[in-house]
Amino acid sequence: MIKKHLMAAAMVSLLAANYSYGNGPTKYDIDTNHSTVGFSVPILGGLSRVRGKFMDFTVTIVYDEADVTKSSVSTVIKTASINTGIERRDNHLRTADFFDAEKYPEITFQSKRIEKKGDQLLAVGTFTMRGVTKEIALPFTITGKYTNPANGKTNLGVATKLTLNRQDYGIAWRHKEAPDFVGDEVEIDIALITKAAGGQAASGQ
Repeated sequence: MIKKHLMAAAMVSLLAANYSYGNGPTKYDIDTNHSTVGFSVPILGGLSRVRGKFMDFTVTIVYDEADVTKSSVSTVIKTASINTGIERRDNHLRTADFFDAEKYPEITFQSKRIEKKGDQLLAVGTFTMRGVTKEIALPFTITGKYTNPANGKTNLGVATKLTLNRQDYGIAWRHKEAPDFVGDEVEIDIALITKAAGGQAASGQ
């Protein structure tokens, strides 16, 4: 009888632990091979746009589906990894005219809190670029979730779009012959997928 009670208690404890783990905050690292930190800038008032992305970045997400206020996000982007597809332009963007990558090697964001307003999620936190730090509200969407039936591990999709004024962060370069050649409003477009997290590791993995 005592053994049966002990076994029942052990089973209840195990189920409770699994339930708590499955519904509590889960830490996700980003699969950078299948994620993009991109941007675009208008040229001559929108006659065209230059698009680019950063190749070297890390993002850590802690996500609690049941209570998003327990979630968080931390991001580090290496400014020297900027890539617009034209080497000469990228080299210029790394100079003090723009990102000054040698002096300011990182762009960072660290959330202070996560808010939910209707269907909208906001990461409110500290954003730093080119030595200037501001508090911003970063809107984002959980684009989906995939759970591998073989091992119970989950991949999360996250996307965000926002517009920043480069002048606010000391990026004030102007073309000598056409001062309005490069626009001030930079559109940020980020699409992330996480590495698998949680669950039980499958045999052999």
